[in-house]
Amino acid sequence: MKRSYRDMQVVVVGAGGTGLALCTYFCQRGARVLLSDRRQAAAIAGLAPLVAAGVELDLGGHATARFVAADLVVISPGVPLDVPALIAAAAAGVPVLGEIEIAARDCTAPLVAITGTNGKSTTTTVMGEIFAAWGKTTFVGGNLGTPLIEATKRDDWDWIVAEISSFQLEAIDQFHPRYGLLLNLTEDHLDRYPDMAAYVAAKLRIFERMTADDVAILNAEDPLVLSATAAIAPRRVYFSSRRLLPEGIGFDGTALVWRHAGREVRFAAAELQLRGTHNLENVMAALLPPLLAGCPAALAWQTACAFAGLEHRMRVVRVLDGVTWYNDSKGTNVGSVVKSLAGLNRPVTLIAGGKDKGGDYLPLAPLIKEKVTTLVLIGQATDRIAAALGHLTTTRRAASLEEAVQLAREVTPAGGSVLLSPGCSSFDMFSGYVERGEVFTRAVLALPARGEEGR
Repeated sequence: MKRSYRDMQVVVVGAGGTGLALCTYFCQRGARVLLSDRRQAAAIAGLAPLVAAGVELDLGGHATARFVAADLVVISPGVPLDVPALIAAAAAGVPVLGEIEIAARDCTAPLVAITGTNGKSTTTTVMGEIFAAWGKTTFVGGNLGTPLIEATKRDDWDWIVAEISSFQLEAIDQFHPRYGLLLNLTEDHLDRYPDMAAYVAAKLRIFERMTADDVAILNAEDPLVLSATAAIAPRRVYFSSRRLLPEGIGFDGTALVWRHAGREVRFAAAELQLRGTHNLENVMAALLPPLLAGCPAALAWQTACAFAGLEHRMRVVRVLDGVTWYNDSKGTNVGSVVKSLAGLNRPVTLIAGGKDKGGDYLPLAPLIKEKVTTLVLIGQATDRIAAALGHLTTTRRAASLEEAVQLAREVTPAGGSVLLSPGCSSFDMFSGYVERGEVFTRAVLALPARGEEGR
């Protein structure tokens, strides 16, 4: 049965897509809704239908008195808990919860929640397609795109597969997945968290309400994942890209090997369209919950092999004059760039930069020295990246992404690659990684072939 919020005063914080969906959700359940955002109305799309439905607006800031007087405050992903109005509400005893907490309370289908620093979107998408191919009615969303609150519009889901960020996990209470996946842990979002320990602690909240009847899917080759999950309650099942495992999924150099309850099934890695060790790990993680739930192994593998990859994640834009251009705009942290560079051969022109997230760029140093012949820097983080890595290779600066594409064209020889893998968020120059990837793609596709310039 759907939860009622009749006559409750609910403050929704953040007027992005998730916040607007939350307003609709609470209105349909009888709440009196106030939508609060630090932006003015002119900068927010989609307000008119909500106002017509009775939603009040608190724009241009956050009215602390309204927060303190509320029965419930619900924050959109990305809204930090240190907003003064939120601190005041919590101090007054008002529950401050996140969207995934509200959504999960209304969902009765088993929930698979996927977190980690990198690979979440690929793992979530592949897993959702496996469940769907198995004939299961499956919601796929969360941080990936469709807000989890949208899953509450139906009650016939067989499975809910959700990508979950550390930001979303900050404001949970009873959030309880059947399967919780922690893919990997590397530095990220240190512009939000005081240190790496705080970031890891946020990620670990995914297991907070899980019990011995639930399953944690973990990367056996990530030392930080192993140490951080040593005391969690759920049963642990592992995947490894370096060795075979007595239980779980391992890799022998040519095949993924699934071992469970005395059975062994082998999958030829060469059959996958996805390439790279990181994608092997993503596929292993995506396979485990469906396989453990009884999905036929051959069907699961066939579906994984049919997946060609996500937009803006190591996608080939074109091959021009012998140079391969890759759009990896979704590579928003250093760990992601490391994985992308590892799959390429020298010479690589790397376009990097954007809004700095406070992490350490030095893990890129070995690959910069080994593979990158030219580093082209854009955005707010230019100076920090140049200070850390600029001495390792030829380094150029560009005022725009379009200029960076032109520079890359000039310096990259036939047989080389140009990789847009920023290692930073996009919000200094773009609305998000999607727009950044689209701008890059348009600029690359507009390049003329050699000999056609000026025609």
